[in-house]
Amino acid sequence: MSVTGHHGVREGDCIFVTGGCGFIGSAVIRYFLNSTPAIIINLDKLTYAANLDNIPQAKSADLAGRYRLERGDICDGARLQQLFSTYRPRAVIHLAAESHVDRSIDGPSEFIQTNVVGTFTLLQESLRFFRGLDAELARVFRFLHVSTDEVFGSLGHDGLFTEKTAYAPRSPYSASKAASDHLVRAWSATYGLPVLISNCSNNYGPYHFPEKLIPHMVIKALAGEPLPVYGDGSNVRDWLYVEDHARALATILAKGSVGETYNVGGRNERTNLAVVQQICDRLDRLVPDPAGPRRRLISFVTDRPGHDHRYAIDAGKLERELGWRAQESFETGLQKTIEWYLHNRAWWQAILDRGYDACRVGLGPVGVA
Repeated sequence: MSVTGHHGVREGDCIFVTGGCGFIGSAVIRYFLNSTPAIIINLDKLTYAANLDNIPQAKSADLAGRYRLERGDICDGARLQQLFSTYRPRAVIHLAAESHVDRSIDGPSEFIQTNVVGTFTLLQESLRFFRGLDAELARVFRFLHVSTDEVFGSLGHDGLFTEKTAYAPRSPYSASKAASDHLVRAWSATYGLPVLISNCSNNYGPYHFPEKLIPHMVIKALAGEPLPVYGDGSNVRDWLYVEDHARALATILAKGSVGETYNVGGRNERTNLAVVQQICDRLDRLVPDPAGPRRRLISFVTDRPGHDHRYAIDAGKLERELGWRAQESFETGLQKTIEWYLHNRAWWQAILDRGYDACRVGLGPVGVA
């Protein structure tokens, strides 16, 4: 981007955020609107997991034209070309993706279409726009592709994913994201598009759609319903508070070296069972259940097909080279998250009322949808 202003963002700089009504995308938009003078164009298809209420600043008169939602599909090249021509962004932060592993098992085609074909189409139109820029604007243009640690496959009991770890995806979701990462690198090496790539660990925090582990368990525990834990609950994830991730992406955009990849992780490894137990214990302290401790609700269910055993990120490169540090421990972040869900029941209740079905997915016939 630029070395001036907040996180390299100057007054009047326009940034495209794809998938900005989703969980991580909306956190990124909230961060940029609160902490920089950037103009944000949110390109979102508004699929099931998107939520206009994820960006409360959008209703504020104080934004003075700094935020605009453009509904559209990243697979629609003509629509993308029109948006690039209209807004002439200094950067693209690409977060639009299908991201739920269980859904990818039941219906992989949507993941290939959005994550692979959509990324390809966005790269093509970004390259078309980039090639038409004058030298000064071309110098600061960046394409930041936001990806996942799941592309690296599964770790054993030891070791960490680094930027040099070989790709070994094991689900339709992670395979589609791995493909998108490779496309981004190819458009950089072959065509000179100035790209940055990030691979993050499991995110959690406010505004998380209820299908994901932590909000799913919070909502079910509040209702006194069974808490289904896959397998024996020993699978390990490295948890990253979503607002820490948003800061990391702003840092990478401002300071990252073109063509480089940066891993983003919270250094908070926990088994799935330990996460669910901690949710139960914290809810018991905040809103005791007359029927007894909520750990009684934990049940063990059939494991996910191809369930990766352990993910863990080495974020040392991002910490050393760009100076980012996670501000939240898992304990502080989980406390903030649970309190947010307690204080914002209307947000998640509206999702349930719209017909969201919290039933288990991911055990259907593989690869036929």
